[in-house]
Amino acid sequence: MQPLLIYCYDAYCGWCYGFSPVIKQIAEDYQSKLHTEVLSGGMVLPEEPVHISATAGYIKDAYKRVEELTGIQFGEDYLWHINNPDESDWFPSSEKPAIAMSIFKEMYPDRQVQFAADLQHGLHYEGRDLTDNEAYRHLLEKYKIDADDFYDKLKSEAYKEKAYYEFQLCKQLQVTGFPQVLMQATENKFHLLARGYTDYETLQKRIDLVLHELDSHLYN
Repeated sequence: MQPLLIYCYDAYCGWCYGFSPVIKQIAEDYQSKLHTEVLSGGMVLPEEPVHISATAGYIKDAYKRVEELTGIQFGEDYLWHINNPDESDWFPSSEKPAIAMSIFKEMYPDRQVQFAADLQHGLHYEGRDLTDNEAYRHLLEKYKIDADDFYDKLKSEAYKEKAYYEFQLCKQLQVTGFPQVLMQATENKFHLLARGYTDYETLQKRIDLVLHELDSHLYN
C-alpha cells in the first residue's frame, strides 16, 4: 500500500489553525509519495451547549502563544467573541464542521487538507460561527458544491455517523491532543510524526526518515 499521512485535527483547535500552513505545504510537496487523510477529532463535544465564556479566558492567553510561535494571525472578528464573551452568542461544537468535512472528503478527497484549513480560517480569522449553517456557504461557492445537496447531507444521520466514526478512529489511534500527524505504513504499522505544533523542516525530516526506512525494507 502507498503510505498514508493522517492529519488528526479539530476545526476549533487554535494550534491546528497555526499548523495549517505547514500541513498544507507538506500535503502539496508529498502528493506524489503520500496520500493525505484528514480526521476530525471531536475536541469540543459537550453533552449540553456550553457558551464561549467558559473557554474565552483560556483562549485569550493561548491565541497569543499560537501567533508568536507559528506566525499566523487571529482575526478581529474572531477575537471580538473572545474579548467580549458576555456579548457573544457562540456555543462552540465540533460536530457540524466535522460533518461538513466528511461531506467534502467524499467530493474532493485530494483537497481535504485545504478544506480543513479553509474551515479554520473561516472561524479563527473571519469569525464565522461553525455551528451556523451559513458559515459554510462561501466555501460551497469556492469549491462549486451544490448548496441543496450539501445542506441535505449536513443534516443527515448518515454523515453525522461518518463524523462520529472519525472521532472514534482518533481515539483508537490514541490521539490525545491536536494537531497530530501519523503515517500509516501498513495495515497495522503507524509512525507518530507530530504531536502538537511542529514546524515544516522538522516534520519534513521525520517524513523523509520514515519513507527512507520503508524503501530500505522494500528492497532488502
